[in-house]
Amino acid sequence: MDRGTRWLNAEQQVAWRAYLLGTARLMAKLDDDLRQFGLGINDYEILVRLSEAPDRRLRMADLADRLHQSRSRLTHTVGRLEAAELVRRTSCTSDKRGVWAELTDAGFSLLEQAAPYHVEGVRENLVDLASPEDFAAVGRVFDSVSEHIGQR
Repeated sequence: MDRGTRWLNAEQQVAWRAYLLGTARLMAKLDDDLRQFGLGINDYEILVRLSEAPDRRLRMADLADRLHQSRSRLTHTVGRLEAAELVRRTSCTSDKRGVWAELTDAGFSLLEQAAPYHVEGVRENLVDLASPEDFAAVGRVFDSVSEHIGQR
């Protein structure tokens, strides 16, 4: 073993493993909850990001970056959503290589139906389990993680 390794102490190890298990269970639960709408958590996040964008559309490359997904994975997922008529892809007129992903009216309507259930699941299975101070701390920690990793 490398003597320079900064091993986690027992308390840190417990917290790390709780994070791993809790995150896996939370994401599985939220994903399962969305299945009644024919969506998975990744599909839902795509619809949300598009709904929040001007004209309910984003360039595929920007959408991939915002979701931290590979372009090929996003292309596959958007293709499924397009087949379900929830999203449509169109060429960018200003840049012939660019492609827009646009939320359709049907996609927006489905999002409006699913969002209350999803938000309730987030509240019930995460937000309401923590004090406001603890929840704010989680946000600060992951802002730091994103900032740190994003610098590499």
